[in-house]
Amino acid sequence: MLIVNTQEIVGKKVTEVLGLVRGNTIRARHIGNDIVAGLRNIVGGEVKEYTKMISEAREESLKRMIEEAEDLNADAVLNVRFTTSQVMGGAAEILVYGTAVKMEKKNK
Repeated sequence: MLIVNTQEIVGKKVTEVLGLVRGNTIRARHIGNDIVAGLRNIVGGEVKEYTKMISEAREESLKRMIEEAEDLNADAVLNVRFTTSQVMGGAAEILVYGTAVKMEKKNK
């Protein structure tokens, strides 16, 4: 399965558009992480606890989108985009979406 954020893949031709596929997750902050983050805010530096949480959320969302594409027997997902939105205080949604397609090699 090819996952790209471009409209096409060099050397491949889209033979069928299967439709929009997406994956998402909502993650909430943890009180322990908030305490550490508050301390980091005072002294400065990367808030590694939140970086890890958001990274894991992106990977989970991506995995869910790929599973949806695989259910459609897609060869690739084109135009992949990520978006984040706050759904409530202390909780954010990570959404990834793209276009599932069937592809074949281009004739030279």
